Amino acid sequence: MSSNNNRDEKNFSQAALDYHKAEPKGKIEVIPSKPHSSQRDLSLAYSPGVAVPCMEIHDKPETVYDYTGKGNLVAVISNGTAVLGLGDIGAEASKPVMEGKGLLFKIFADINVFDIEIDEKDPDKFIEIVKGIAPTFGGINLEDIKAPEAFYIEQRLKEELNIPLMHDDQHGTAIISAAALINSLQIANKNIEDVKMVVNGAGAAAIACTKLYISLGLKKENVLMCDSKGVINHKRENLTPEKLDFIAQTDIETLEDAVKGSDVFVGLSKGNVMTPEMLLSMNENPIVFALANPDPEIAYDLALATRKDVIMATGRSDFPNQVNNVLGFPYIFRGALDVQATGINEEMKLAAVHAIADLAKEPVPEAVILAYNVQNLQFGREYFIPKPFDNRLITKVSSAVAKAAIESGVARKEITDFEEYEHQLLDRMGRDERLVRMMQSRAKSNPKRITLGNAEEYNVLKAAQILYEEGIAYPSLLGDKKYIKEQMERYGINLDIPIIDPSDDDQKENRKKYRETLWKLRQRKGMNEYKAKRYVRQRDYFGPLMLKHGDTDGLIVGFSKNYTSVLRPVLEVIEKDKGVDKVAAMMMILSEKKPIFFADTSINQNPTAEDLVNIAKMAEFTVKSFAIEPRIAMLGFENFAAISDTSKKVAKAVSILHEKYPKMIVDGEIQPDFAMNADHLSDYPFSKLGTTPANTFIFPNLESANLSYKILRGMKVAQVIGPILMGLKQPVHVLQMRSSVDEIVNLATIAVLDAQRREKK
Repeated sequence: MSSNNNRDEKNFSQAALDYHKAEPKGKIEVIPSKPHSSQRDLSLAYSPGVAVPCMEIHDKPETVYDYTGKGNLVAVISNGTAVLGLGDIGAEASKPVMEGKGLLFKIFADINVFDIEIDEKDPDKFIEIVKGIAPTFGGINLEDIKAPEAFYIEQRLKEELNIPLMHDDQHGTAIISAAALINSLQIANKNIEDVKMVVNGAGAAAIACTKLYISLGLKKENVLMCDSKGVINHKRENLTPEKLDFIAQTDIETLEDAVKGSDVFVGLSKGNVMTPEMLLSMNENPIVFALANPDPEIAYDLALATRKDVIMATGRSDFPNQVNNVLGFPYIFRGALDVQATGINEEMKLAAVHAIADLAKEPVPEAVILAYNVQNLQFGREYFIPKPFDNRLITKVSSAVAKAAIESGVARKEITDFEEYEHQLLDRMGRDERLVRMMQSRAKSNPKRITLGNAEEYNVLKAAQILYEEGIAYPSLLGDKKYIKEQMERYGINLDIPIIDPSDDDQKENRKKYRETLWKLRQRKGMNEYKAKRYVRQRDYFGPLMLKHGDTDGLIVGFSKNYTSVLRPVLEVIEKDKGVDKVAAMMMILSEKKPIFFADTSINQNPTAEDLVNIAKMAEFTVKSFAIEPRIAMLGFENFAAISDTSKKVAKAVSILHEKYPKMIVDGEIQPDFAMNADHLSDYPFSKLGTTPANTFIFPNLESANLSYKILRGMKVAQVIGPILMGLKQPVHVLQMRSSVDEIVNLATIAVLDAQRREKK
């Protein structure tokens, strides 16, 4: 090993120690889930109030799920006898791993965890201890217990407890690799009933994996299982009961001979046991799951260099197709807990397998692509297992598991509305997504034609793909048709949607029609017929003219140009709404709390008091369109003082609003932190905001608004949607430069909603 590698390993080791040692030490903590600031709170939480739910549970044991956190609490339990690749290091030394497992449960599925390390190697005593503490928990995840004791412990506890229980080292790996097997066989164009498989390793995970593959259709006689002594065949003696199930009637004894002519190799053993020669001896399109960590049975790069047709997965995150248990256990327990299942049965495991396999075939969200810093992800050899940070796992897998529990009769609680259940699952993972989900759901109910400018850009093409495949809109692409097609081929984006090239022969009649319209609109504003003829070949004019003539329902432009330069043609072509003097722009800010809105963020440099009144009215109307009650704060750097010129301007705007629109919930001038804090607002009992924080903020000038939202966007502490253009008769929005795919999709969704609303009018 080179000195650089030694140094890197040493640095990483120190970083790991520092990470765990930093205050608060460890990786998980317990925090209160109920108010606890007053004496009354404490008397309800503990004595004397706590006696009431205690007696309710005593009288009706099933109400423990109503009055305690049991229904969302899992125990991660180990005796430290088989910790990762470290072996039998003891219960106490296993605690960092168990805390880590608890962290994963929480961040991926919002499940609370107590990690419990039991210093007991005797299986029967271990079982009695677990049974004794089981009433505390809604489920139990066994972890890092060595075989063969792991089989016995799990089987006994499953029989004797009536809560979800799973030894993740066995079944987690089995479930994820089974999903990978289904998809890799599809890519290889092979049937599971026909393939020959070699399983290298005969521990808990290998046994569980093979049994699950057989339940999917793999023939037992087509499996050769190997342990450290070679192939488990009829000549072997002194085998454990678990290995007896996989005795092969063959004279083959070595791994090298076993893989010859095989279709699938599953490695659950140790690194570098598979040579290039062994890989070359496998059949066409060999499937190799080299799952040993940190060193796979054959290195990923070596395997691909040896055979171009290899279809490969590993247990490592730095290579494609990671078989990672985190794709399964959080969501399996989530679904099981939510129906108060009495166990985790085979039907639930298989439901998880198929849900994970199916998810890999769906279009990949931009957030996932960004998280992994890749250009694109499509189902195929380099992507046949979902990525761990795919937010859809919680809805797809948990719902599938919950349904299977109900259908197989182990659920004590039924879910009747799975669409609502999916919304509840997503709400667990951050409330900032709720409004976006609501908007997209509304858009899908009545999609509209949305034209996307700058269509040769990857982000725009990817957004069009999502809009089309998700059914949010009927997108069309505006730009150079030949170049757009080249870019689509380059990025592997196949879409059968209109491509509109302003210079194309098929747009001849539209150019004539649009030229006449543009000339009539601008002939007294410096434009002659020759300029109009030239401008209609430019997409900056062609797009708004399409919208003007009803040839599209909404328009998204910008992305690669200055906002003002793209906005100018829009304002020259599209009329303002009735009563609107100046258009304005608003940003939607989605944090972990409720959404908030900023205006004007992009257009009016130094609005007058009258302009601020109009901006506030447009903002009120727009916020209402999202089914949110606008509570508007007119911002300044003073609280109801009106000393500076800026504050006086804002105060004047507030006075006009109060007089003309007395039902509006609006007040100011007020500092933003005061407007967002109920306690601070209570200092101003005269304010129309009352003590409920504002959610819509009107800034006194463009600089303050623009800088504020761009700081939030740059810090990535919230999702930013917009600018939402307000005050035009038709739905058109101008993107920020270099908008992300999600930002484009969200703005196009808003354009659909705007078109729907105008259609109703």
